Amino acid sequence: MRESSERCNRRILVIDDNRAIHDDFRKIFEPGLASAQPLAESGTALFGDSTLSVPRLLFQVDFASQGTEGAALLERALAENEPYAMAFVDMRMPPGWDGIETTLRIWELDPRVQIVICTAYSDQSWESIALRLGHSDRLLILKKPFDNIEVLQVASALTEKWRLAEIAKRRLQDLETLLARRSADLQAANAKLSVANEKLASQTDCAEAGGSCK
Repeated sequence: MRESSERCNRRILVIDDNRAIHDDFRKIFEPGLASAQPLAESGTALFGDSTLSVPRLLFQVDFASQGTEGAALLERALAENEPYAMAFVDMRMPPGWDGIETTLRIWELDPRVQIVICTAYSDQSWESIALRLGHSDRLLILKKPFDNIEVLQVASALTEKWRLAEIAKRRLQDLETLLARRSADLQAANAKLSVANEKLASQTDCAEAGGSCK
């Protein structure tokens, strides 16, 4: 369980009804020239080194066209003990669930999932989204069209956040287990001490009364 909880989970779920968006995400996350070139250009622009080698993180990305399909993939992943760390969710996916409803369903199945809602429209304000989803540190809004580097940065940060949250949860569970064990040991020691004190008090009473103590 510790190895499972503390491993680097780079599993990402993309839920969008536009197949072209799926292709865009594939180009971003697949370790090839399509995604490596923008990173190399970014490194050159920042540091002036055209030979800069940018380390690549390997992500495992699955795709769904509707919220219901995405929820089914999430359920299967949980059953296989291979949870998703995060999901990119489109805001508008007619005729099915919208991005907010999909997010709610995802969090019902697995509240650990980091969500990025992707939208090209301004008809949903942050206030209206927060009203339905609550103010959560597991939620980001990403405007379309998005930048490849931005998507990679978000994916890297949120999958790492998922890993650190799992480590923190495991540490807390270990601490609670340790405290429970120490508490049980203390109660057992107190019980033995109480029995010994009662026996000693009984013997003292017998001695003071001049009787024989057994």
